[in-house]
Amino acid sequence: MATLTQYSEFETLLDEIAPGETISREQACRLIRCPAELLPDLLRAARAERARHKPAVITYSRKVFLPLTNLCADYCGYCAFRRDPREEGAHTMAPDEILALVAQAERLGCTEALFSLGDKPEARFPEMKDILCRLGYKSTLHYLEAMCELVLRHSRLLPHANPGLMSASWINRLAAVSPSLGLMLETTSRGLLEAGGAHEHAPDKIPARRLQVLNEAGKQQVPFTTGILIGIGETQDDRVDALFAIRDMHQQYGHIQEVIVQNFRAKTSIPMRDWPEPSEDDLLRTVAVARLILGGKMNVQAPPNLSAPNFSRLLDAGINDWGGISPLTPDFINPERPWPHLQKLQQQTERAGFTLKQRLPVYPEFIPAALVRGGAMAERLRQAADLGGLARSAA
Repeated sequence: MATLTQYSEFETLLDEIAPGETISREQACRLIRCPAELLPDLLRAARAERARHKPAVITYSRKVFLPLTNLCADYCGYCAFRRDPREEGAHTMAPDEILALVAQAERLGCTEALFSLGDKPEARFPEMKDILCRLGYKSTLHYLEAMCELVLRHSRLLPHANPGLMSASWINRLAAVSPSLGLMLETTSRGLLEAGGAHEHAPDKIPARRLQVLNEAGKQQVPFTTGILIGIGETQDDRVDALFAIRDMHQQYGHIQEVIVQNFRAKTSIPMRDWPEPSEDDLLRTVAVARLILGGKMNVQAPPNLSAPNFSRLLDAGINDWGGISPLTPDFINPERPWPHLQKLQQQTERAGFTLKQRLPVYPEFIPAALVRGGAMAERLRQAADLGGLARSAA
């Protein structure tokens, strides 16, 4: 229970937050620790900040999830997606397999082809080099680039690529075939790289390397999705620091189109199977503080399938987007957590007083930056967007 003094201090802290002004690190570190009894006040502040710029509409992207390869050079303690080459379930998609799924997705009104894949598996596994050689490509990123082009040529869908770490040249190349790119920052804590940490065996999760990708994408003005993963061993202050790193990058370049707050879910198949999951209140606090740090203009998302059946509470914390929802494919990262049915998503959204609208993988305000790149991607984007920048085949 919060004491009278704590309640008074918290009220004073919220009163110090001027409308339209982002909060300081010190304020955020205090707010993210607010007791349960005071959580409604924090959520109210986050909703007020969202309402200043995004008062009426909640968006989502109707997608097909394409796990290009689940081979990965990293071993994260929380990941159920990755495989070694001889492990059961190891798979790299063939072009015909991709086109078949894309064709089904198009018939279901999808506008996004989400490519997720392991980070440079050929750097660790000769078997991946052999697969790429048989397919006719030098690297996984070359193959990803070609498959994005394939989707653009043979469908009305737009790719969104999450390829892991990328060099400046690869950001430039992939941005020509994918109107937006993504890389989860996850955390800025180096402590998770230590023995027993979630990233002990994942050198590509070194925070500085991931921040460099965000920085380079900003220099090139590539619409970019990023976010944090909570409950993997980081502290509450670590969450705040990661959010401020994202905010600072966006203030410098203006290219972060979306920030995801994703909660860890335990699975029997992962090393962290017995790790405690963040509570619902913990997630809501973090989402609300993210909204206050990032401001009302930022698109803030939290995956509804990871908070089912109470996902509508995320609206109370200040999100304005549900992320990608697939009527066709599972969430291959969290396969035990099915997407909510689109009809249920719409009902819950409308019950909370909002209108649900389908967006493209690139947000409306970032479409001009993507169109600058020209080519087949830009032409497909013009065809897919309505006058407001949302999906023409809107739900």
